[in-house]
Amino acid sequence: MKYILPTMGAVAAAALFTFSTVSFPASAKETSKSDTFKQLELFADVMARVRNEYVVDVDDVELIEGALNGMLHNLDPHSSYINPEQFKRLQTTTSGEYGGLGMEVTSESGVVRVVAPIDESPAKEAGIEAGDYITEIDGESIIGVSLSEAVEQMRGKPGEPITITVIRGNEDPLEFDLVRAVIKSRATKYEIKDGVGYLRIPQFNEKTTVTLVDAVAALKKEFDGKIPGMVLDLRGNPGGLLDESITVSSVFLDGGEVVSTRGRKADDVKDYFAKKGQLVKGVPLVVLIDGASASASEIVAGAIQDRDRGLVVGMTSFGKGSVQSVIPLRGGRDGALRMTTQRYYTPSGRSIQGTGITPDIFIAASQEEVNRDRISESDLPNSIQNELANEADKSELDIETPPEGFEEDGDYQLKRAIEILKDGSYTQKLAEANEG
Repeated sequence: MKYILPTMGAVAAAALFTFSTVSFPASAKETSKSDTFKQLELFADVMARVRNEYVVDVDDVELIEGALNGMLHNLDPHSSYINPEQFKRLQTTTSGEYGGLGMEVTSESGVVRVVAPIDESPAKEAGIEAGDYITEIDGESIIGVSLSEAVEQMRGKPGEPITITVIRGNEDPLEFDLVRAVIKSRATKYEIKDGVGYLRIPQFNEKTTVTLVDAVAALKKEFDGKIPGMVLDLRGNPGGLLDESITVSSVFLDGGEVVSTRGRKADDVKDYFAKKGQLVKGVPLVVLIDGASASASEIVAGAIQDRDRGLVVGMTSFGKGSVQSVIPLRGGRDGALRMTTQRYYTPSGRSIQGTGITPDIFIAASQEEVNRDRISESDLPNSIQNELANEADKSELDIETPPEGFEEDGDYQLKRAIEILKDGSYTQKLAEANEG
């Protein structure tokens, strides 16, 4: 998190200036300031009229919070104001435990949309899916409610019941009865599947790399030191901490660039590099992604793909290629801003924003996944545009789907990933992907 403490001295001083009657040509900067103060006067006038003339009494704090969120949401879907109470809770979600349902959500046209449910959470176990729209909580509509307010309503004491209503595609509204639970930071899971190593990273939190290193060590031990092939499953992973995506990449890359970030200024560029000494050197690697793989999971998949370290298999990822900085206001006493400050770029210079990571081999989990409209970052209101227009091709051609009769509860993408590692085609497919 970036900690940038604003000062109010300049604003206060500006309010005290008086102007003489002598006229001088106004500079562009002075004109801009004048226009800004006129808009602030407009805001104060509107607020005063709402306080005095609105049909019911209103709370000044709520009015200001709503105005701040309106300003920030108009920039992009991920920028928002965080009040002091919310800021305290935010600091627990990446390192501690909290009571809730366990899903990453965003706001789309005033409706809460599920980006991805977290593994082993009440939301995941109840059957809530990425792309679901949450329209009601305990029978009350939340359409038009701010994202932060909707999240507040979904959180609560562990053990408390809650009913949420969702819209999924063209189906009738679905109701889910859930029980709030303590949402713990999920660790990397591992096992041997059909003779290859399988690693599942559900999210990127402060425990991810530590548990990944332990999982790799355990797999090496079970394979007597030589892992014949490995599947890294990032499907449904909504992302998380940038630092963890770098250290996770270091497990698979022997140094070199993982990702770069760029801001509004030409010289505002930062490169992030993997550490030397990858833990799985020479092990054939397949990375699984889907439309709910976002942010940090896209960084890892993009780095492995661009560095020719492994094959990326599945469906195009979500496309969240922007960096949000959490900026405390007065040390957090006035809450904080969550504001988009930079974009992500893969080692080859591709922008993730809106376009996502394109797999080397398209394999769908089901025919339904192919038929369903893909909702990505670029579909969200006020989404930041990908400035690399020539990379905006979202077409998905030659998508492999499960054959007729494939068991419904089977995992076709994983099955095919394992086959690619075992049937001798991995090296050829990797070479073809690199040529492409």
